[in-house]
Amino acid sequence: MTLPAFSLEGRVAVVLGGTTGIGRALSLGLAQAGADVVASARRREQVEEVAGELERLGRRTVRLASDVTDRASLDRLLEGVLSSLGHVDILVNCAGRIRRAATLDFGEKEWTEIIDTNLTGTLRGCQVFGRHMLQRGYGRIVNIASLNSFVALHEVAAYGASKAGVTALTRSLAVEWGARGVCVNAIAPGIFRTELNAELLDGTARGRELLLRSPMKRFGRIEELSGAAVFLASDAASYVNGAVLVVDGGFLASGVNQ
Repeated sequence: MTLPAFSLEGRVAVVLGGTTGIGRALSLGLAQAGADVVASARRREQVEEVAGELERLGRRTVRLASDVTDRASLDRLLEGVLSSLGHVDILVNCAGRIRRAATLDFGEKEWTEIIDTNLTGTLRGCQVFGRHMLQRGYGRIVNIASLNSFVALHEVAAYGASKAGVTALTRSLAVEWGARGVCVNAIAPGIFRTELNAELLDGTARGRELLLRSPMKRFGRIEELSGAAVFLASDAASYVNGAVLVVDGGFLASGVNQ
């Protein structure tokens, strides 16, 4: 296989939840690999900011906000992308939310909100953009799973349940859509430092335990997820379907570390 198989030149990617943290890193990574990228999320000012970054990389984009809990907004996003860029080849489902609390007292409203964003929101994205891909006979969908898809982390049961569901949904869609030209895979990130979790990772017992469980003795840099996304979105992964690619520095392999 030659290197151009990893190129995304001529491809159009949509990244839901693509304006902050991991989503932003993946949006920029896909653009650096040659794709035109639409990074969409709820906050219009963040959409504008990342769109500017994408254009400075020489890529086309569309400035449209969306909310994965609102199917109509995803329909409008698809229509806008098709109007401006013609088609969608790649979808990355990266929108998510988390709340830490004891499960015994976790409210049903909060539980439902997390499931609705992380799991049902992923389903909505797959349905809206997957229909277009199936009509074209080509597509690459990359869902964002988690370490929580495989192991429990203390007091984040709703998040864990949602991300376990994302892996199951990924495999189900891979079985249904693979023969029709649409490959559906997921990335399960390990512990990556972002603006939102830096204080927890650097200054708490939980952060110290997470670092102890990390064989590389450091947390991930969000740009280190880009290679996995580019691979799964590219023709180099033409026979990869229903996989969950773990990028965790060895966290899930870890047993005793001292």
